[in-house]
Amino acid sequence: MKIDLNSDLGESFGRYHLGNDTQVIQLVTSVNVACGFHAGDPDVMAQTVAVAEKAGVKIGAHPGFPDLQGFGRRQMKLTPAEVKHLVTYQIGALQAFTSDHRLHHVKPHGALYNLAANDYQLAVAICQGIQQVDPELPLYGLAGSELIKAAKAVGLPAAQEVFGDRNYLPDGRLVPRSQPNAVITDPAVIAARVLQMLQTHTVTAIDGSQVELQPDTVCVHGDNQQALAIVARLRETLVQAEVKLQSF
Repeated sequence: MKIDLNSDLGESFGRYHLGNDTQVIQLVTSVNVACGFHAGDPDVMAQTVAVAEKAGVKIGAHPGFPDLQGFGRRQMKLTPAEVKHLVTYQIGALQAFTSDHRLHHVKPHGALYNLAANDYQLAVAICQGIQQVDPELPLYGLAGSELIKAAKAVGLPAAQEVFGDRNYLPDGRLVPRSQPNAVITDPAVIAARVLQMLQTHTVTAIDGSQVELQPDTVCVHGDNQQALAIVARLRETLVQAEVKLQSF
């Protein structure tokens, strides 16, 4: 078995510090860096890219809605064209900070990610925004969602993403963050869930049912207060289970 272990990072802004990015980067195989719209700023983007490059970790863009106050987790009604341009703009901004002006992947953030997981036209717009920059740049999208379907339809490479620190609904969607049981913080529970996903290609939903999925990459959110402990425990568990950790 093999899996890409990714984390959403670079989400500090100005004088406000969020997460343990430098430490987390040493434990993962790829990172999704905020591009200044939902979080991050030019200085944070540059610093996060530099640390990731030094560690040999693959770098992806993490574009979101222009909503710093809501951390990109509030829904916005934008046209497909607006979403396409929003994604292209943010990819270009982060790409400029890399030493070779190339990225490894793109993963939408927050409300944009979750809306597109259920809205095919929105998902297509995101894929087109990526293609505008690089038609070979992979999309990271929720396993089994409209994001994956859209990527296949337009010919964009895609990695099916699963979440160790989020609970699932019976239909394969993530439990909304507005609900108290949306986020899991216990490192041992998260490690066991991810191992189940890899070994059985299923995850236990909140009603006890089994949701089928095909994991290519697993995410741990960098803003989770236990992020560093979670990533460390997860990495240890996967290595002990002889799972190879490598970027998609």
